[in-house]
Amino acid sequence: MVVGHVSPEAFVGGPIALVRDGDSVTIDAHRQLVELNVGDEELARRAANWTPPSPRYTRGVLAKFAKLASSASKGAGTDLDL
Repeated sequence: MVVGHVSPEAFVGGPIALVRDGDSVTIDAHRQLVELNVGDEELARRAANWTPPSPRYTRGVLAKFAKLASSASKGAGTDLDL
């Protein structure tokens, strides 16, 4: 089984940004569930210490796309009216 997520969630501090090596994750394809098995207190501590990563690209077409594109779950469009 392969699980992928192609949205900027981790880059903007969403739950994926808080996953650490060694964390337990439950994947249940029948229930369409991906669950991080870390307590709320620990997640809050991680969130408080989280800092956004520097953009990988600061110039050129990839920097422009990263700045303008919506989430992949919304089609990664650059047209705000999508």
